[in-house]
Amino acid sequence: MKVKVIPVLEDNYMYLVIEELTREAVAVDVAVPKRLLEIVGREGVSLTAVLTTHHHWDHARGNPELARLRPGLAVLGADERIFSLTRRLAHGEELRFGAIHVRCLLTPGHTSGHMSYFLWEDDCPDPPALFSGDALLVAGCGSCLEGSAQQMYQSLAELSTLPPETKVFCGHEHTLSNLEFAQKVEPCNDHVRAKLSWAKKRDEDDVPTVPSTLGEERLYNPFLRVAEEPVRKFTGKAGPADVLEVLCEERARFEQAGEPRQPQARALLALQWGLLSAAPNK
Repeated sequence: MKVKVIPVLEDNYMYLVIEELTREAVAVDVAVPKRLLEIVGREGVSLTAVLTTHHHWDHARGNPELARLRPGLAVLGADERIFSLTRRLAHGEELRFGAIHVRCLLTPGHTSGHMSYFLWEDDCPDPPALFSGDALLVAGCGSCLEGSAQQMYQSLAELSTLPPETKVFCGHEHTLSNLEFAQKVEPCNDHVRAKLSWAKKRDEDDVPTVPSTLGEERLYNPFLRVAEEPVRKFTGKAGPADVLEVLCEERARFEQAGEPRQPQARALLALQWGLLSAAPNK
């Protein structure tokens, strides 16, 4: 299994997942279909399906054009509001693309019909992959727009139970600002400090910060650390959903107070398994 990371729009990511034996491919969150098809052609793969995490324009806007250009293409997701949806998926449903298994995980909070996708191959040394859309970001999570803090907490808690080596491919490049907020929440967290230094270097080099791993996220992502004493102290709350709710409110204030950040002028990059492990990811 090979994952190509494709920066699009201002700070979005779409992905192409390739089953290397059969050359079958699945796209995730198609925002710019022509760019996707350029890569499909260059890789010489057969695109068979689109997995859409949620209905928002910047994650699903490319579905109608892609469906027009590729008649019969399966467009899958959990929300009927997704453009050109051909089949609605259910929580816990499993799909198969060649040797790639896909488990569909309903993760409401950002939207009511948000679906995350957990992918793995049997008897493969590569770690599994999580395509988390706007449910879980590197060092953060999406805004809770259509659900309660309790729902968002339950969604993140379920994702957190996946294997720690799971690669996290999220929907946006918000890592730098997320880590700056995480440092405000936990100023004494050495993992936050190290990851922030690493992310600044990635930003200077105009390269993506995805993927992270779930094991890493548990060390520096405050939204996965709601039971930790420093995070509870920052929020003044004890219950995990209450802590998460205050974190979301404080994160929104933090964003409003900050100066607008220029989006990275990222070139189109294809990141494959093992690339980030070649250098310290801290």
